[in-house]
Parts: sequence; C-alpha cells; structure tokens
Amino acid sequence: MDTGLQQLLDQHAARELLRLVVVGSVDDGKSTLIGRLLYECDGLFEDQISAVRKASAKRAAAVSVPSEVLVQGLKAAAGADEEELDFSLFTDGLRAEREQGITIDVAYRYLSTARRKVIVADTPGHIQYTRNMATGASTADAAVILVDARLGVLPQTRRHAYIASLLGIPYLAVAVNKMDLTGFDRDTFERIGTELVDFAHALGFEGVRLFPVSASRGDNITRPSARTPWHEGGTLLAWLESLPHQRRQDDAPFRFPVQYVLRPHQDYRGLAGQIASGTVRVGDEIQVHPSGRRTRVAGIDTFDGPLEEAASPASVTLRLADEVDASRGDVLAHVDQAPLSLHQLDAMLVWFGEQPLDCSRRYLVKQASRTAPAHIERVLWRKELADLSEQPAESLSLNDIGRVRVVCRRPLLTDPYRDNRRTGAFIIIDALTHDTVGAGMVLGPVEDSAKGEVASSLVTQPERRGRLGQPGAIVLLPATPDASSRAFQLERRLFDLGWHVATAPGDVEVALALAAAGLVALVHSDTPQTRRALRADARDAGAAWLELEASEDLEQHLDQILTLREAAR
Repeated sequence: MDTGLQQLLDQHAARELLRLVVVGSVDDGKSTLIGRLLYECDGLFEDQISAVRKASAKRAAAVSVPSEVLVQGLKAAAGADEEELDFSLFTDGLRAEREQGITIDVAYRYLSTARRKVIVADTPGHIQYTRNMATGASTADAAVILVDARLGVLPQTRRHAYIASLLGIPYLAVAVNKMDLTGFDRDTFERIGTELVDFAHALGFEGVRLFPVSASRGDNITRPSARTPWHEGGTLLAWLESLPHQRRQDDAPFRFPVQYVLRPHQDYRGLAGQIASGTVRVGDEIQVHPSGRRTRVAGIDTFDGPLEEAASPASVTLRLADEVDASRGDVLAHVDQAPLSLHQLDAMLVWFGEQPLDCSRRYLVKQASRTAPAHIERVLWRKELADLSEQPAESLSLNDIGRVRVVCRRPLLTDPYRDNRRTGAFIIIDALTHDTVGAGMVLGPVEDSAKGEVASSLVTQPERRGRLGQPGAIVLLPATPDASSRAFQLERRLFDLGWHVATAPGDVEVALALAAAGLVALVHSDTPQTRRALRADARDAGAAWLELEASEDLEQHLDQILTLREAAR
C-alpha cells in the first residue's frame, strides 16, 4: 500500500470518536445545521453536492415563479453561490421528510475533523416522533439543542433537554439558530440563552455552551462570524473538538448479555453476544446470572480468529470450561461484580404510547437481551417541565416523563443507569400490539426493599414440601393433538396416588403460581412462545421442572413424574 495512504489511514484511525446528537423542536434547523457541518468539513461526495444543488434550484423555482428567483436558483445549481444550497437535503433522506420539510426518522451521518471523528444523529423534532429522538440520544456523548431565535424556548425544547439529561449526556451546546432573521440581535440571543442555560444547569449537565448561529448562512458553525463581533465563545466545531473523548466502558464491570447459543456440531458450544461493558480474558472466573453457576472462560472466538482478551463493545463468542446452563437473556459477569437482580425497581420513564399508561395492564419489559412480563405498580410522580416540579400523578400520557415503580415477573439483570447506560436502560412494549410505548432508565431497587425482591409469602418451600409430601413442580407435556386428554389422565392417576396436582392449559402464570403453592402443574400448549416462556420462567423461579417426550406412553410419563418426589428428598 502507498506510504502516504497508509499514513493517512493511521492518522484517521488515531482520531478520537465522539457521538453527537442534534435535537430541538420542529423546524428549528437541525438538518440544515448538520448539512452545513458536513459540507464545510468535506464530509460529502461531489455527486451528493451536485444532486442537492439541482434539488435546491428546483425547489426555489417551484416556490417562487418570478424570474429573478429562478435565475438565482439556476446560479445555485451551477455552483455559483453555495449559500443558496438547501443543506437540509443532505440529511432528510426520506421522501416524506423532503415533502414536509421535517425529520421523521433518526439519520446518522459521519464527519471527520483535524482532531476527531464524529458520528452525528439527526433526530426529529416533532412531538409525534419523540421516541425517535430518545433513540438517537441514547448513545450520544454530547448534544446540540437548537432554538429558533424568532420563537424562543418551546415546550418541546425543554422536553428534549430533559430527556438528554435523563440519558446521561454530559455536554450540551445551545445553538440559537436563524440569527440572520433577527438581524443578529444580541439581546435576543442573550435572553434565549439565559433562559435555556438556567433550565439546563438545573438538569445537571457538566458543561453548557451558547452559540449564536445561522445554519443556512454558516455563522459560527465552523468559522467565526463577522456579524456577531460581540460573541466570544468560538465556533460550534471548535467546541466539538475540545470535548473529552467518548466515555469508554472498558473499566466498568464485565457484562455480557447472551444473545444466542451457538452449537454447530457436538464439539462446539459458544455463547454469542456483544460485551456491554468491561473486559474479559481467557481463564477468568465468571458467573452465569440468574442461575448463579460458576465457570471459567475457555476461549474467546471472533470472526477474525480467537482472542486472549476482549472489551466493550466487541461482539464475540465465549466458550466456557463447563457445560453450564446458559441461554438467551442470561448475563455473564465476573464473580465479584454481579449485576442487580431485580423483580421490583424504581425507574424514570418517558411515555411514548398514544394510550396513557395503564397500571392495571400487563406490559413487556425488554432490557438487554432479556424480555419479561411486567406491570407498572404505580406512578410516583410526573415531571412538570415548565418548572421541573414533581407533580402527583396516577398515569402518564403521551411524552410525559415520570418516576415509576416497575414489577417484573422475571428478574431484570441490570445496573443503575448512572453506572451503566447499556444494562441500565429498558423499553416498555405493549403486550397486545407489540408497540414500543415507553423508554426507562433504572434508578435502582425500590426504596423500601434493599434487594428489590417481591415478598410473596412467609411460608417456605421446604415447609410446603414437608406438609404436602411432594415438591411443587411444573410438568410440560409434549405438543401433541392428545395433550389435553393426556394431561387429564395423568391428573387422575396422580390424584389417586395421593398427589396434589392440577392442570394449567397454556397459562404460564397459573403454572408458576401452582408450583409455588406446592402443587404439580400439568401444562400443555402447542404454542412455541408459551413453551419457551414457561421454560425460562420456571428456570428463573427455581421451580422443579420436567418436560415429557412425545415418544413415551402414559405409563412412562407417570413413572417420570413419580421420580420428582424421590429427587426432592
């Protein structure tokens, strides 16, 4: 390879990476600002620039018929006047976005400066797409919030600033945009800046900077503007280059949520996933959660070959020294740095659902690779964004933010969000529609329960076993057409033998409750999702478990169930 090219690639690889999110209300100029940054940092191809020049000229001609405007558009198309470019077209890629002049989905763009590489997330400002804004901000190290100088601070501006603080973004730049439309009035800039900076400082940002900008004209974006001689805060680009590098998770506790179990042949079994935080080495003693089984790392495999060590955010496959039970949703961690295992937890929640939060409904909580049925026990308070006060509330409506208490049927293997953004975040899914209706940040165990455990009974399982003479257990019948009649036959035979037994056709919660009460629950279901959930929930609950084979007859099934009593002694 050419020496000069190799040197250039080495320099690029050595630059620090910064993840940036640009937020603000609709039509505040986010896409235009990002387009301007890309254009002036040489982050665009010539054909992109040419296409946008033509589109800008067509748009100008379509909006204004007068000949002087058409001439102006044609000049822009020919490249004579770069300021007539519509920079928002560089980022608004969807047809609907261009037609409406708004951003709908999150768009990621890349640029490189003399000192660093920047990944920019262009997020929508419309209140309808607040969930997309939160998605784009969830991995950012810094945020730029835009305010239209003519309109001032809007409710959506406050909401975005508050969500950015909830997501743990430490650095915020306030860009008062469209200053050219106010004659670069200093008083307007200072009034808006003071209002938003006072609001932002109360949210706990580590650093807040103010910039008077015109994204369409390029003032104070990459070059200081002669039209704002009173501004001594430098340019937005200089601020981006001065920020500390991305927050790394190498030194955090090791967390490895298992995504898949790979077993291509009998001699290989590996757990695949992405290291959420920390570092792991071959030979490390680790623990599988929630089972608590210990083993050691026998190998770290990647597509490029085996490694002796791997760190976040690498995607790897771990081979373990023992055939321990581990599957999707489990978390591997070092033995002395276990994650929290919480059935009940407090969290901050941003509600995205069209329907208000209903504390009587069941939802699904998805955290890392783990999904658990859950419900919101209660809303502790709702944040009033106008004055940041905590208002009593029984529910949350669209785009409300509040503190809630979540109760999960399966434990979440998590960390407080302030300690680990990867394992401390979750989403709420509507169990019926499968729409994402909320995003949450774990605060920790509930205040009145140090371990976050649900107090379910004062009677222990050994006491129940001693009274009933049998262990509580779940028996899953094979998914055959006669599973229902087979369950009733087994129930009759076991009852006649003095067992406490009941059938629970396809109901996971009922089966778990029966087993917890000391009964043998005979479950039959041909739904793969139900069978998979039953296996996972029974394993998490520590319930005795038996899965019968379709190739066996009734007598063989009965013999297997009878062994449960012997195994429990």
